[in-house]
Amino acid sequence: MIKGFSVVSLASFLFSVATVDTTAAFTHPPAFSNKSTRGVSSLLVSQPIIPEKDETERTNPSGVFGKPLSEDLEDFNRFAVGLIKNTVFDTLFAGKGREYARFYALETIAREPYFAYLGALHFYETAGMWRKANYLKIHFAEEWNELHHLLIMEELGGADRWLDRFISQHIAVAYYWIVLAIYFYNPTMAYNLNQAVEEHAYATYDQFLTENSEELKTKPAPQVAIDYYRDGDLYMFDEFQTDTCDARRPTINNLYDVFVAIRDDEAEHVKTMKLLQDDVELQTSHDATCEVPPEMYQGV
Repeated sequence: MIKGFSVVSLASFLFSVATVDTTAAFTHPPAFSNKSTRGVSSLLVSQPIIPEKDETERTNPSGVFGKPLSEDLEDFNRFAVGLIKNTVFDTLFAGKGREYARFYALETIAREPYFAYLGALHFYETAGMWRKANYLKIHFAEEWNELHHLLIMEELGGADRWLDRFISQHIAVAYYWIVLAIYFYNPTMAYNLNQAVEEHAYATYDQFLTENSEELKTKPAPQVAIDYYRDGDLYMFDEFQTDTCDARRPTINNLYDVFVAIRDDEAEHVKTMKLLQDDVELQTSHDATCEVPPEMYQGV
């Protein structure tokens, strides 16, 4: 039934094109090279040790419906994301004072993959093909996290211009359908693409913090950030963190702290996307049996 969708045929065509060798044209963002970097947990540069499993033991969408990607395709995903970022967003939102508008656009679009994952998983469940509610919860918590990034940017004035909202929202709608088609074709490919997006998001916020640290430390934190990260109900904040049973608790005293928290959230998304490309059973700190086996990761 799924293969009958025309969008999946398009995704198949793009997949065949994407297998060209683009390794030489791509340079990994510095925050996600093989060298350890500030603010990124060792999980980002470790390799999971995943034993072979038969069909009955597979535990996440990539294990059930996906297939592994070639290194060429992974490099193509990173190259494509970097190209779009440099040619579209760095052009449309260039200039001093346009940072919050650019972040608003990025966060508007960043929610769409998680909406698409939820839609696909709902279809699998409704059609009786596969059900594991834990992944619905995790992806919703990831979207909830991106929503609060968006609300922060709106409070900072990033959505003040009508044209910025128009461009961001229309790109987001198109991106949703692209990701949904890719997810039906191969969930592993969809997770890898979003890993590349979140890597660039981390690098973007990290650069912004480096260039504006002193100014940001003089400005107050938006109330929505205080409520989400510190004073409100932190259940949803905990639920999108899948690499540990000990939830992170950011310090939120000023705007600099807020952007540190947002940057570190992007690192959390990268880690989850990487794990989802292997057949790993994800857990969060609220799971009754939360236990991250020490042998799952190297260097942790």
